[in-house]
Amino acid sequence: MSETTGPPTPPVREGRALGAWVLRGLTAAGLLLSADVHLVLFVEGYRDIDVVGPLFALNAVAGLVLGLLVLVWRHWLPLLGAVGFGALTLAAFYLSTTVGFFGVNETVGGTQQVLAAVSEWVVVVAGTLALVVERRRSRAARP
Repeated sequence: MSETTGPPTPPVREGRALGAWVLRGLTAAGLLLSADVHLVLFVEGYRDIDVVGPLFALNAVAGLVLGLLVLVWRHWLPLLGAVGFGALTLAAFYLSTTVGFFGVNETVGGTQQVLAAVSEWVVVVAGTLALVVERRRSRAARP
């Protein structure tokens, strides 16, 4: 008869799987928050700004769709889309706060602006880490 001295330790693969799901959850949360912020700003008046208004609507829809895809489609493609979304949205935001973006000169200090920037950084970092963890996991699973 064999004795066990405590609960079995999970294999490394299970730990990586849990880590990948946590990172996917953070990525999706960042996407959904960014989508929400852009929808709120669109409704509160950005819809009346040429070029930027439609881009805010597109951003809200894309954030929602990507957020759901990251959670339900266990593939690298939605994560890559999420990282691209976050990076491009951050680039547009930083352009608007420095040199202007299609005639919009934004400030950094508002609550919505800070929420959007933080959520997009979360998307970029967590999405990139999820891609790395899942890539390592798939390599480790190969015989």
